[in-house]
Amino acid sequence: MPITITMPALSPTMEEGTLASWQVKAGDTVAAGDVLCEIETDKATMEVEAVDEGTIGKLLVEAGTEGVKVNAPIAILLEEGEDESALEGYEPEGGAAPPPAETAEPEPEAPRPAKQPAGSVADDARAPAPKPASGGGGGRIFASPLAKRMAEQAGLDLAAIEGSGPKGRVVKRDIEAAVKAGTGKKAAPQAAATAAAAPAPKPLAVAGDYPPATDDYEEIKLNSMRKTIARRLTESKQTIPHFYLTMDIELDRLLAMRKDLNGRSDAYRISVNDFIIRATALALHRHPEINAQFTGEAILQHRKVDVSVAVAIEGGLITPVIRDADRKGLVEIANQAKDLAGRARDGKLKPEEYQGGTCTVSNLGMFGIDQFVAVINPPQSTILAVGSGKQKPVVKDGALAVATVMTATLSCDHRVYGGAEGARFLETLKGFLEDPVTMLL
Repeated sequence: MPITITMPALSPTMEEGTLASWQVKAGDTVAAGDVLCEIETDKATMEVEAVDEGTIGKLLVEAGTEGVKVNAPIAILLEEGEDESALEGYEPEGGAAPPPAETAEPEPEAPRPAKQPAGSVADDARAPAPKPASGGGGGRIFASPLAKRMAEQAGLDLAAIEGSGPKGRVVKRDIEAAVKAGTGKKAAPQAAATAAAAPAPKPLAVAGDYPPATDDYEEIKLNSMRKTIARRLTESKQTIPHFYLTMDIELDRLLAMRKDLNGRSDAYRISVNDFIIRATALALHRHPEINAQFTGEAILQHRKVDVSVAVAIEGGLITPVIRDADRKGLVEIANQAKDLAGRARDGKLKPEEYQGGTCTVSNLGMFGIDQFVAVINPPQSTILAVGSGKQKPVVKDGALAVATVMTATLSCDHRVYGGAEGARFLETLKGFLEDPVTMLL
């Protein structure tokens, strides 16, 4: 009997994904462990392997299809001894697969109101926005996230670059070769030459009408990651009673220790953020009431300290996790954080590497941000927002002095703990960062 292959749930939060590419075609024989397809989730692009062996009988979803629901059938696998005749009358198990784009029913035309004079404002507001022109060739271009970003920065046309990766995928070395050879440059847009002659868009008759004139905006489709961020953080602000605690922390002794440690070896490079991760983990260990989450019926205090680290990537952000961070030294944290951040930007993290953190550290200091407040990422109850370290006047022993000061703000879930507990946690964190040798004891 044929076997239905369905869209897998690659993370607990995944509800739908994009079937980026097929690595097999109808008629191919596959064995358990063979790669069937690539799925783009809200966090990464991942390979899906076959669980059973057999022959691919039919692909139900085309490569490039977005919004495929979890458990929707995507292909049919024929078992040993079966041929295409086994597909007759067979109904795939699971939810309905999305129909191919060419067979989709056209949307009914909205009823038109009473006829207006030609060129009237009502006609302008009713006219649909023009669709953007499709790219040359109309085919899907397969490239790694890093290659796409490098091509955009270098002004290269991916369609003009021959990929050397698996199945012609454009990878980093292809972009580097194109830049060196000076090939693959994007053609200058023809529209720029006539932009000055284009008439200005007509204003809408009534202030506040939506949508605005067709030339006044660009519609950017939400990717899976941005949809998930919007849904989860809206849920966070609607359900979690946030409160915030802010504290200034002096970094001069930490900066001196960092310089000394980095000067001892070329095998590692410790950043200020690595110190912050280490200090946060040790403070969570001392204050388990902060290392907790709210379930509605109980508060769960985690026995392990797993610190999530916010990493900005193309299209959103992701939070890879430093596991057992309170048991790791600075060098191990530094090396692991660098590796996770690099693979996060390339979309190569495994689900277990970005799921299950107990607290998050978000650092915008490298962007020159002095202070900010962050939104808690449920089911966590805490996120630490860190600004940049800057020299500021301080008073020491009754005298004015200059110190490098960093502002840290703790976003807290009031259902899990109160202001006093949060303040004690920040006090401990401040102690570790202002006297960093205590983190090494």
